[in-house]
Amino acid sequence: MSMTSAMPRLRAAENPTARDRSGSALADLFEPLDYLLACGGDPRLQIDRTSGANDYGCRPFPCPNTLSFASCTATSISERAYVHVSHARESLMRSAIAAGLEAAFDARIESMRDELKACLGLSRTDAEVVFSSSGTDAQLQALWLARALLGPALTTVIVAADQTGSGTGYTARGRHFNAATANGIRVRKGEPIEGLADHLASMALGALDAAGSFCPRAESDARVLDAVEQAIANGSKVLLQVMDSSKLGWRAPSDQCLDEIATRWPDSVQIVVDACQMRLGRPRLRRYLERGYIVIVTGSKFFTGPAFSGALLVPADLSKALDAVTEVATGLSDYSSRSDWPMNWPRLRSRFPVRANFGQWLRWEAALAEMWAYYGVPGEFRLRALATFGKQVERIIASSPSLRLLPCRQGPEDRGIEDEELALPTIFPFVIRRHNRVLSLGDCRKIHRALACTVRPAGPANGRDRLDLPTKICLVGQPVALGDPEREPLAALRICAGARLVTEAWSSDPDTTRGNLKRELGRVGTVVSKIEWLVAHLDGQDFVEACHEA
Repeated sequence: MSMTSAMPRLRAAENPTARDRSGSALADLFEPLDYLLACGGDPRLQIDRTSGANDYGCRPFPCPNTLSFASCTATSISERAYVHVSHARESLMRSAIAAGLEAAFDARIESMRDELKACLGLSRTDAEVVFSSSGTDAQLQALWLARALLGPALTTVIVAADQTGSGTGYTARGRHFNAATANGIRVRKGEPIEGLADHLASMALGALDAAGSFCPRAESDARVLDAVEQAIANGSKVLLQVMDSSKLGWRAPSDQCLDEIATRWPDSVQIVVDACQMRLGRPRLRRYLERGYIVIVTGSKFFTGPAFSGALLVPADLSKALDAVTEVATGLSDYSSRSDWPMNWPRLRSRFPVRANFGQWLRWEAALAEMWAYYGVPGEFRLRALATFGKQVERIIASSPSLRLLPCRQGPEDRGIEDEELALPTIFPFVIRRHNRVLSLGDCRKIHRALACTVRPAGPANGRDRLDLPTKICLVGQPVALGDPEREPLAALRICAGARLVTEAWSSDPDTTRGNLKRELGRVGTVVSKIEWLVAHLDGQDFVEACHEA
């Protein structure tokens, strides 16, 4: 299916979250698939009329000609996943006609909990899965669960707060993080969410200082311990959100720090792991749950499902206590529906409205298709593919006159056998130099936008230019500020390996495999060449951008 043929069917001018929801829910299921994939999320998923893409440059249909290495941010749906969600919708239609939509939808979502656990090696555990429309929405669910477990007087301590999503600063304080919820309810960004913001304090601990320098591990651990100790001394319980892994691929604080916290304050701290990037091994994920940590995951980062799809993994010991909870924060119902919560918590489920979020469901169907495909590839090849790709990406960046790879902050002690092949780096952050200076956040944002478009410079063309480079549509990870965002800091862009790199390279024929990896590395080289082209034309004049349906 071509993008050109898909676009007329996509209601690009509409905001799916604000759509008129009159008529039966079953009728909504018959809407165009592209439209449904962009529904049921906050305004970040809104499709721009001109570009046909959302805020991340992604489209709700396959884009095989896009050079996409942006799995740390967002990725357009693959052809494989698109076919899968089409079949999934047809299957739900048949079940809904036979058993009724509510029963059929609930049954499918419940099956997906088991499928997600199976993909992640958790089938033999009693952990529960709570679905959400994004990792940011899952943070609100985690906040409410922590309050239900620890009591209303709570302090949230966010580790590596400058290396997580922009909405975290709001969710950590129980506030709306956008102008509308995933269920289409208009809210005011920054205002308190009823029942979540009362008696709540928050502390944000950055991974970088104001100058953009990395905090040493010992210093980072000490800051976390001090923050927890201070909050508890002030009479508060603590939700400690830790990072695994950050926008730059880091993990913080250390395992030793978390062990000390668990020993000193076993009944006063609930640890929540931000694993939205999903760049950790399945054994490590199991260990987090065995230790009683709540884990936030997504299917739309490393696994390259379409944005957004979030979930909480709740350890068995906590889930037994949660179904006894009878009071739910009123404002949480604006973000969550009954089917998001497991059937093993019937009393808790009954507190939420019946509301089928088809977009969230289909995006998770797509993510599960990618997960099954990834773990269907032999582990030895997954390791070899990521190692080969990483080594060559570092070589390509090193050979660029304008790009400089940021050093890996994590040592061997931070990644081990529990991380399987994801002990290898899969995020490759780099700064861009021009005229002997590193580009600012503003300039990096300009280049990031131009990469995702067909562009031409405002001035005359250079005879040495490759004429095809400006036409390439390239997606890389969004710029990450290296310092205080209020002071126009330096910034890094990111080239990333995702699950789709492995599944699309895999073949039982070694020659085919080598050719597939060589093709992907050639595409990385094209991305770097376009960055060089853009840097050469970044002379203070604005680009004339024309975003096309590639």
